[in-house]
Amino acid sequence: MRGTPLTWLYAPGDRPCVVAKALASGADVVVIDLEDAVAPDRKAYARSATAELLRDPQPVPVHVRVNALSGPWARDDLAALAPAPGLSGLRLPKVSSPTDVVRVARRAVSAHGGVPPLYALLETALGIERAHAVATAHPSLRGIAIGEADLGADLGVRDDAGLDWCRSRVVVAARAAGLAPPAQSVHPDTRDLDGLRASCAHGRALGFLGRAAIHPRQLPVIERAYLPTEEEIERAETVLKAAATEQGAQALPDGTFIDAAVVTAAHRTLSLARRI
Repeated sequence: MRGTPLTWLYAPGDRPCVVAKALASGADVVVIDLEDAVAPDRKAYARSATAELLRDPQPVPVHVRVNALSGPWARDDLAALAPAPGLSGLRLPKVSSPTDVVRVARRAVSAHGGVPPLYALLETALGIERAHAVATAHPSLRGIAIGEADLGADLGVRDDAGLDWCRSRVVVAARAAGLAPPAQSVHPDTRDLDGLRASCAHGRALGFLGRAAIHPRQLPVIERAYLPTEEEIERAETVLKAAATEQGAQALPDGTFIDAAVVTAAHRTLSLARRI
């Protein structure tokens, strides 16, 4: 996989043919969903089918979103899937406290005897309030993100902009905890590619990096939205060239002031462009 993942494609765990297509879709990470996408009477089948698949290494990293930690299926999900050699991460829905993460870390034992990488989904007001505490709950926690459908319902938000404060809070919490920038939540209308593009631009402006998807047609839009433009790459190269020839703060020929923070951002831009 390329070094910086930008696309996470969800696929229902009870539909192995869809999972197979997801693995060949070009997504940076495939997320097999055992939670919302699977009906109660299909939970056991989804779990066993996913465990069977993950007995072997996969062509791309595979995460599994287990069932709600407070529900009747999560314990069996963790026991069956955490040891799977093909598992690259566990996504934990509706995390509301650091205790949720610690409990999973105690129960989930990977194929190597440790804890598989964990990713917490914050989907309630309480989860958002405790974002930094969750982000620092355990060394195996590698990322946090928002589940916007559930969060919006919990808050009674009637407009997409009503979630912006929560989005920024999670971006700040991830950064403060030393985690990678969070990925955006899914855009639910799979045919609205213009809306997806605009939403990605907004998310990028807020500090997100990449996005979850629910259909392969969304992947190229997300990737293009989050990769630096040619203009941004050229700008970053100009900054680094100037920094290499003169130490300290300075102004570019167009009058733009650059300092250490601007140089750091330029390095980040070029690293992302190269996907390293």
